[in-house]
Amino acid sequence: MHLADKVALVTGAAQGIGRAFAQALLEKGCKVALVDLNVEVGKTCKDALDKQFDAQRTIFVPCDISNEEKLKDAFKKIVHHFGQLDILVNNAGVNNENNWELTIQTNLISLIRGTYLGLEYMKTENGGTGGAIVNIASLAGLMPAPHQPVYSASKHGVVGFTRSIAMASSVGKYGVRINAICPGFVNTPILQSIDKEENMGQYSAYKENIRDMMKFYGILDPQLIAEGLIKLLEDDKLNGEIMKITTNQGIHFHEYSPLPFHSKMQ
Repeated sequence: MHLADKVALVTGAAQGIGRAFAQALLEKGCKVALVDLNVEVGKTCKDALDKQFDAQRTIFVPCDISNEEKLKDAFKKIVHHFGQLDILVNNAGVNNENNWELTIQTNLISLIRGTYLGLEYMKTENGGTGGAIVNIASLAGLMPAPHQPVYSASKHGVVGFTRSIAMASSVGKYGVRINAICPGFVNTPILQSIDKEENMGQYSAYKENIRDMMKFYGILDPQLIAEGLIKLLEDDKLNGEIMKITTNQGIHFHEYSPLPFHSKMQ
């Protein structure tokens, strides 16, 4: 996909990985819809980007993605504003073992809903021009995270959903490629949540164990995750792939055994 003049919607775009995504997409010539729950930080993000890029190339849409109607309205507003939707990055997420229902709702249910909304606008059979969806998971979606079992479950769900809906897109000829990124620990505000008892609940007693894991695995810069995003978007051959990003191996892909029936479904 050539990214110049494409319209991208990024959830959780005001800070952290989402902010790096917006920056990278704008540098490639995209128009970007910044969707975030935090109005103050969202406006600050747009103001900063407006100093680097044409202000007409971004729009900030405050939205609680866990609210179905508000998410639908956000998509509608963005498509009406830019006239199209080519790229969706389901990035918004939380780490809250105490309020685990919120974690499942935000990280998985809202991501699934966002994917379906994106497909409604992008599928060729609906009059769309196709596009690409990238879902942000985590290495915790590929391996156990004993101090974050619900967060891990939500990210495992993202991986399974992404691989399955990507195959559905291929079989149904939606014209939309769907992939996921599984980074390790990333230097973002969500990383600080491990210090908050209101987030970690019963697992707050194990925060030193998580810090030890961070020292072992290292902490990534959001800019590297953005490089992974651009790679997934620009390579039209990638669909249903799970990209891993780590400090020791950088950007690479998770390898699965071939599915014996996959070729029959192409």
